[in-house]
Amino acid sequence: MAQLFGAFGIDLKLLIAQAINFGVLLVILTYFLYKPVMKTIQERQKKIAQGVEDAERAAEKLKSADDVADKVVTDAETEAESIVSSAREAATGEKTRIMKEAETRAAAVAADAEARAKESQERALRESEKEIARLAILAAEKTLRSS
Repeated sequence: MAQLFGAFGIDLKLLIAQAINFGVLLVILTYFLYKPVMKTIQERQKKIAQGVEDAERAAEKLKSADDVADKVVTDAETEAESIVSSAREAATGEKTRIMKEAETRAAAVAADAEARAKESQERALRESEKEIARLAILAAEKTLRSS
């Protein structure tokens, strides 16, 4: 075997020394470099996984918050519609009441005006009768004086 190694120019002692150096270097790199790097990578993977989970939970919460907001808006719209409807009904009832009250007042004012007009007419008629009677007396007096 030594002849074979010699034919290729390989020194067996140097090869063993290089193998030992490579083994020591491999152990040192594994201990000081590979394990810390792998630990850091695993920690980052955990943080990334946690971030993804947090993002998914946040998305679910956002969706549920959107659903709740939509429900609240829908409920508010329904309530607003019912309030507007009841306000319209109340306004219609109030309008009807005010119209009836106005009609009643108008009828009362018309009746009062008619009564006053009738009273004024009767007063004017009485005054006319008195005036006619006075004129008749004056005419009779004048006729009696002339005859």
